[in-house]
Amino acid sequence: MSLPYSTEKQVAITAVRRACALTSSVFNKLVKNETLTKDDKSPVTVADYSAQAVVNTILSRAFPADPIVGEEDADELRQASGETLRMRIVELANEALTADLGIGEVAEWGLGPGQERTSAELMDAIDHGSDQGGRVGRRWTLDPIDGTKGFLRGGQYAVCLALMVDGEVVLGVIGCPNLPVNNAEPDGPKGCIFVAVTGQGAEQTTLSGANPTPLTIPPVAPGTLNLLESVEAAHSDLAFNTRVSELLNITRAATQMDSQAKYCCLARGDGGVYLRMPTRAGYKEKIWDHAPGSVLIRECGGVVTDSRGQPLDFGLGRTLGENYGVIAAGRDVHAQVLAAVQTAQAEEREMAKA
Repeated sequence: MSLPYSTEKQVAITAVRRACALTSSVFNKLVKNETLTKDDKSPVTVADYSAQAVVNTILSRAFPADPIVGEEDADELRQASGETLRMRIVELANEALTADLGIGEVAEWGLGPGQERTSAELMDAIDHGSDQGGRVGRRWTLDPIDGTKGFLRGGQYAVCLALMVDGEVVLGVIGCPNLPVNNAEPDGPKGCIFVAVTGQGAEQTTLSGANPTPLTIPPVAPGTLNLLESVEAAHSDLAFNTRVSELLNITRAATQMDSQAKYCCLARGDGGVYLRMPTRAGYKEKIWDHAPGSVLIRECGGVVTDSRGQPLDFGLGRTLGENYGVIAAGRDVHAQVLAAVQTAQAEEREMAKA
């Protein structure tokens, strides 16, 4: 008898693996050779759309009744002005979909030689990511490139996919094409996939699916705790993080990187705390930015809450609702990190009164 979500797990790994190959190809073909711009023809836009087309195509073939909460839609691509970009996306997506079958992959998922899609089919696949979320039923969440600036720098980014059932995250797959397989060898082989299924633990594999390694967040030895935080100051209150570090007597410098690769590093012990506090009023975290990371940390024996100590609520729609921040850490240290965060918040409130 197979384990729950075993087929979903393999489909998700396949989709993320192929999207990782595509995004790496885009970087090597386009980012290194083109002038980077922020308009809709920038390499990150090409990769974003193409990866969403690939993942949504695979999910729709394997689970046609499942809705997808995605970041992009194809409205602009369907217009005459989007023809050049659309043609490039179709070419890249088909290149990824028609590559030879890999470990655990099945042709019935629309994969392998001869499985090209038309432009219309791929635009429809992109638009399949328009679900609004909710607390009832099955749905997938997708961020085809989490950490766009990291992607453009050749640094850390991630392809992030999760399955939710009745508002609870039950499966998470995160592909990190540029993350070292072993943090102790930063110049060694790169490219990892992190997989977690509720009640079944978590593991890291290579991008090809080889060398599965079970993951457990190790206990934090005294003096070794440090923060994992965003590179971009706009994404997290880094000054607040510094104060939290002081309250926890942390002496190690924070590890800064883009994307949910931070969750992955925490899962294997490369850093003790992932802290992401809001930088401005009104900003709401998107569910696709935390769904796979949250189940990964939970299945590695860690804890993920907001600054009130409450679990993140993925059943509210496309966002997590009012933003109270995100605190992820091993079970042995989460409570003291939460206390430090709440102390720093109290200090800020007192300063605001002065």
